[in-house]
Amino acid sequence: MIRVLLADDEHLIRGAVAALLGLEPDLEVVAEVGRGDEVPAAVAAHDPDVAVLDIEMPGMDGLTVAERLSASGARCSICILTSFGRPGYLRRAMASGVRGFVAKDAPTQELAAAIRKVHGGGRYLDAELAASAMAAGDNPLTDREREILRLTGTGTETARIATQLHLSEGTVRNYLSTAMTKLGATTRVAAARTAKEMGWI
Repeated sequence: MIRVLLADDEHLIRGAVAALLGLEPDLEVVAEVGRGDEVPAAVAAHDPDVAVLDIEMPGMDGLTVAERLSASGARCSICILTSFGRPGYLRRAMASGVRGFVAKDAPTQELAAAIRKVHGGGRYLDAELAASAMAAGDNPLTDREREILRLTGTGTETARIATQLHLSEGTVRNYLSTAMTKLGATTRVAAARTAKEMGWI
């Protein structure tokens, strides 16, 4: 029996997925959580074989959760189930040790197959998402540029970003200018939006 943890903040979707997976003879949903920051404790308490994570969740997004689980040495394999097919998400997921990436509109049988495959040590990638990621190319942003754009995207002012990251305002503006050039954006807000749409922040 493959023990599965589900993490999704949409209660109806999580419940439906749990019920459908429960019909599979070799799968057992042992835990369900609605927030990303609840996942590590649930993994420690229930010891699942596979953690199925949504990307957009309160508390902590699924990709950050995956990175934390990987860094902590958690033994469970990780599968991302998401409606966000941004190419940067797939690349970041693969870099953080995620073994499966499935679209939310996929049939339950596809998710079940993905869970079995990652549990067996393999990889399962949605074909369309993989093709999009290949076509999009690599993320051109540095870690610092991503960090600053992420804060910009939340409406944080330059002065506050500078204070938060222990940088001068001029340095923050330079990072923003470079990021805007790389992304072909005319404003910092547009640069943040583009980076988010690509899944780079």
